[in-house]
Amino acid sequence: MKRKFFTAATITVVAGSLMFSSCIGSFNLSKKVLGWNHTVGSKFVNEVVFLAMWIVPVYEVCFLADFLVLNSIEFWTDENPVEAGIVKEVEGENGIYTVETLEDGYQISNEEGESISLLYNRKDNTWNAVSKGEVTPLVKIEGENALVYLPNGSQTLVPLNAEGVMAFRNAAEATRQFFALK
Repeated sequence: MKRKFFTAATITVVAGSLMFSSCIGSFNLSKKVLGWNHTVGSKFVNEVVFLAMWIVPVYEVCFLADFLVLNSIEFWTDENPVEAGIVKEVEGENGIYTVETLEDGYQISNEEGESISLLYNRKDNTWNAVSKGEVTPLVKIEGENALVYLPNGSQTLVPLNAEGVMAFRNAAEATRQFFALK
């Protein structure tokens, strides 16, 4: 009797997670564990750790947690409970930058310790830059368009389609080159 109940409960949970989430999901927990595995050592050490984590069922447990719980949370709340806290280093034209994923955006820091945050305000549907306590609006999503705030204080409405984005990109590149010449 207990075995039938356990089997029925398992089938119900799996079917419910498939029927009610309707989302492939990002599987960030599984990606995070696999990403860590790539940093352990040489390719041989990484392979041994990879195999050991399949035998111990670390990957299986992470996949099930993503599949049954975390992706459903992400679908219903539009928030990923695993995403915050990811830190990456990126080499740019002017040095190395550290990018940390926050719950509502990104924190970008340079080697001198200067930083800027790019934060999403869900209530206003805007992306803002925050530096030294000063908030500067960058983009506001308005249906099928994006209202882009330009450095000179003006605003432009960009259609969120391939043509609109390409036109804005070309205009932004021309503006950047103009100011580089001065």
